[in-house]
Amino acid sequence: MKRNNKWLDLVLYILSAEVIGMSSGLLAGSFNEFFQKYNKPPLMPPSWVFPVVWVILYAVMGVSAHLIHYSDAAVSVKRKLLTIYWVQLIVNFLWSIIFVRFELLWLAAADIVLLLVLIGIMILGFGKVNRIAGDINIPYFLWVAFATYLNVATIFVN
Repeated sequence: MKRNNKWLDLVLYILSAEVIGMSSGLLAGSFNEFFQKYNKPPLMPPSWVFPVVWVILYAVMGVSAHLIHYSDAAVSVKRKLLTIYWVQLIVNFLWSIIFVRFELLWLAAADIVLLLVLIGIMILGFGKVNRIAGDINIPYFLWVAFATYLNVATIFVN
């Protein structure tokens, strides 16, 4: 008889998303130092907002992936959707490094637009299998849309 590890898997999905996010931030370096060199765009939130929002969003991403993993969808559908999930996490991981560490603002803009598209695809796909799994990622999409504005606006104010 197979042991049910739903709770452990939930924790692992959340922790994996959080670790990926934290690793990206550590590898990228300081946003505060970055914006000492560059002009801040209009509507830039205080620096403390970013880690708070990202911790919440990464946890929600982990929950949504867990919901898909344990859904009744065909294995091939779950595999496809979870592949999109992991790919968007990798693209997300790269953005901070490209933007802050390497200061390649245009490449970061391309990365974040790709991320926005992948999140949209993920939300639609997740929503077809589990509406909650899709809907809970809408704030993530909106936050990344705002981050896209900040990325592009930073280019134009500098």
